[in-house]
Amino acid sequence: MPNTRSVPTVDDVARIAGVSTATVSRCLNSPDRVVEKTRDKVMKAVKKLGYTPNFGARVMAAQRTFTIGAIIPTMENAIFARGIQAFQEELRRRGYTLLVSSSAYQPDIEEEQIRALVARGADGLLLIGYDRDQSLYDYLKRQDVPALVAWAFSADSEQPSIGFDNRSSMSALVQQVLNLGHRSLGVISGITRGNDRAVQRLQGVKDAVASNDLPPETLKIIETPYEIENGAIAFSRLMSANADLTAVICGNDVLAVGALRQAREMGLQVPGDVSITGFDDIELARIVTPQLTTVHVPHREMGRKAAIELISMVEKTSPGISVELDSSIQLRESLGPVCC
Repeated sequence: MPNTRSVPTVDDVARIAGVSTATVSRCLNSPDRVVEKTRDKVMKAVKKLGYTPNFGARVMAAQRTFTIGAIIPTMENAIFARGIQAFQEELRRRGYTLLVSSSAYQPDIEEEQIRALVARGADGLLLIGYDRDQSLYDYLKRQDVPALVAWAFSADSEQPSIGFDNRSSMSALVQQVLNLGHRSLGVISGITRGNDRAVQRLQGVKDAVASNDLPPETLKIIETPYEIENGAIAFSRLMSANADLTAVICGNDVLAVGALRQAREMGLQVPGDVSITGFDDIELARIVTPQLTTVHVPHREMGRKAAIELISMVEKTSPGISVELDSSIQLRESLGPVCC
């Protein structure tokens, strides 16, 4: 016997929920504009009926896909997780869907993904850092696809961003290290090629050293990809070649956790024999032993504000405003004074 059940419509949802079709539409497209009691009634009706909105009709009516793309450098560790989670939560609250891809820190892959997301109708893009060819920004302008930068901030850039100053944040942390008497420093940096955040953090280390009238050769620097194992290998290389190092500054918490692990394997006490610092203040920084001194990045605030601003750019209620967020130093057990 043929199945005569019809596909549920927006009219069916409105009838079951006891509201107008316009209210159903607002609940699905702009849930923050509907009071919670009404929204709950509508969503219960949607679930009961198994209703799915006609995406194609919505796109045609609004001339938007209500989809935002985000291209992050890596999914292999938690560097971007908290910020992207907050970004997605705010997008969802405002009726948008998030598509995420990863470039593996490769500019050519990022370019492919930018073009692919635009081809698939992304209304706007969240990009990490500024460091990409100007032709890509020009391409996005021609396609009328707004792009917002996060995890970085520069007052000199025309590209709108919601982020923080990597350079001054790292400089402030290293100044704390120097204040404790450290003068022989090692640095485990991320790969600086194609990564302006790594470049700025490394420059922040150099700024602090220079402002304390220390010679540049004070710094022993290794660049390595952001992985725990790479942090461990780099720490071993630094300490084996420079036994007088009293502090190792890491470009992020992932590298620092690797350094902490390797210090323990080498029989070194942290911070008794050597201090170790990170950057980002991801969850790992608080659960390792000793707890990691690091720079706290306001990931959730950054993600939420980036979503709000990017939607405003998509809906053409904002030309794209840059906002600098404050970072802060988290002094924990892994940093101590130079031992006499």
